[in-house]
Amino acid sequence: MKRGDWVVFYSPKETYEGNSPCRKFTALGQIKDDQVYQVEIESDFRPFRRNVEFHSVSEASIEPLISELSFIKNKKSWGYVFRFGLLQVPRDDFVLIANRMLQKVE
Repeated sequence: MKRGDWVVFYSPKETYEGNSPCRKFTALGQIKDDQVYQVEIESDFRPFRRNVEFHSVSEASIEPLISELSFIKNKKSWGYVFRFGLLQVPRDDFVLIANRMLQKVE
């Protein structure tokens, strides 16, 4: 990722340690700078972070979008593509997701 890139966040669960499903796109933002830094969440969990300018959006459920998203090849096992963390999606898919999130903003 580089400054100016857009990111959309998918949340499979309601909370990090919980089991309640969320299955929604929950945040939309743009990378603010070129700085990469590491944070300590727990002694054995130190993820890397980027500074992001988040935009006001509403959450958008993935279920109604699955059939239209080209990066999801297997529509029955659609959650598989999210198991590997960060992934690049085609521009048209990103626009579809972002527009859905922006439509609901009041």
